[in-house]
Amino acid sequence: MPPSILIVGLDLTLLDDAPSSRAAFPEIDSEVVRTGVTAERARLEELGFTIDVCLLDYGRTAEAVYRTALSQKDYDIVVIGAGIRLDPVLTPLFEVLVDATRELAPGAKLCFNVSPSTTVEAVQRWWPERKPLA
Repeated sequence: MPPSILIVGLDLTLLDDAPSSRAAFPEIDSEVVRTGVTAERARLEELGFTIDVCLLDYGRTAEAVYRTALSQKDYDIVVIGAGIRLDPVLTPLFEVLVDATRELAPGAKLCFNVSPSTTVEAVQRWWPERKPLA
């Protein structure tokens, strides 16, 4: 069975209008994120991973949506995106996600990208045998 990854990020339909995201990442908009996530997902699938994506709002339903996603299957890796981790306003949400991961997916490796285009790099730090073939 191929290793499974849950990629967690912000709902792109909310991203451009969120003042905290615009302040934390002025050079990144929803299209940049969409393009990066799509490309990284394709690269991870080429490396043999199965991928699910969990998109969250800014807090109202985020924990419930995330817990539901984690309950759907056993994930080998959970990637919590930089948009959640690096926006100071979302620190409480990040803490909730980490605690829920520890509770519901204690065997999953936690990976953290630094941009939409560094997810493969983050995963390969914890799953190095899935490097591209030379």
